[in-house]
Amino acid sequence: MTSDTALLAQVTGPESGADMVHRAIDMNPIIAAAAPRIDAEREIPEDLFAQLAGAGLYQLLVPHAFGGSELDPPVFLQVVEAVAKADASTAWCIAQTAVCSMAAAYLDPAVAREIFGSPRGVLAWGPPSLGAKAIATPDGYRVTGAWKFASGSRQATWLAGHCTLCDADGAPRTTQDGRPIERSMLFRRTAATITDVWHVVGLRGTGTDNYAVSDLFVPAAYSFGRDAVEDRQYPSALYRMSMFHMFAAGFGAIALGIAQATLDAFIQLARSKTPMLGKNLLSESSLVQSQLGHGQAQILAARTFLLQSVHDMWEGAVGSNITLGQRAAMRMASTYAIHQARDVVNTMYHAAGATAVFESNPYERRLRDVNAVTQQIQGHYSLFEIVGQHLLGMSPNFKLL
Repeated sequence: MTSDTALLAQVTGPESGADMVHRAIDMNPIIAAAAPRIDAEREIPEDLFAQLAGAGLYQLLVPHAFGGSELDPPVFLQVVEAVAKADASTAWCIAQTAVCSMAAAYLDPAVAREIFGSPRGVLAWGPPSLGAKAIATPDGYRVTGAWKFASGSRQATWLAGHCTLCDADGAPRTTQDGRPIERSMLFRRTAATITDVWHVVGLRGTGTDNYAVSDLFVPAAYSFGRDAVEDRQYPSALYRMSMFHMFAAGFGAIALGIAQATLDAFIQLARSKTPMLGKNLLSESSLVQSQLGHGQAQILAARTFLLQSVHDMWEGAVGSNITLGQRAAMRMASTYAIHQARDVVNTMYHAAGATAVFESNPYERRLRDVNAVTQQIQGHYSLFEIVGQHLLGMSPNFKLL
């Protein structure tokens, strides 16, 4: 059974979910052929984006009501992993903007349809920024702020800025326990100043730029509170899933796709390469055989844990009862998947010898990409500390958990 066949065998969603996994797999040769260009140009080329959008790969989590696939989370992860086998930057942009598109469930339907009603309707955003403010007016907000890390922003038609909500005098509005109230402001990409800062080692093609607006008017209907129950207008269980957790799970799936593709490439190499000063093929080495067996076990174990934890949390969402234990398991699984994937890629890279250092071979880019995945907050090893606090009955950071 090939790794792609194994993916399809695990699809538990409706027929449309399996169709989307098939589409992602069918697109792989096109994405893989474009991967060197994506890496060199530091963005997804327009011709590839048009094909991806046309295949519905930018509407994976958009509600059915607005023309999207509204995939069950376990199926979404399998689509993302399939794309990551061909190119991690492409998968990253698809996963990141897909989770952003969950905003559609929190907006007035007319606004959601305006933003997401086209296959090319893409929303991107970066994390909250200190100093970003939305000052209330009678019919909306005056928004000023600067944000970083907007992956997928070069394909986006809309951006969002997460802001502290302020009264007319600039004083922050707070919750009953004194925390500032955050609200996300949506505006067209053309209204923002974009700064190209994405000169990096890995995930080079994500175009993760900075953006800013100053005193921009945003109508009230173009704002929402992320994961805010009072703003949710679409009843599907998908939108009871935390966006933060969906980001985490998606990035775990990307890391696993990178690892599986690296291991598959090494299998092909091992069957044909005789190391310098050696007499036998790599495939005849007992060490290489053990490394391959262990590496595949790492990937399968991490993937099974990730899919099971997401499935369990999904069942909780369907029943309107996501538990803290389910959140902790999903946090463990996503972070664990990222680190296991990095270990597999590092092992395969080293085992490939000097072959791995050439840009013409797939190893060096995947090594850069998987290590870039580990550097963002969803892959930080300290997240295990938060899970440990939960296991000890302590009070961890609930948002991160």
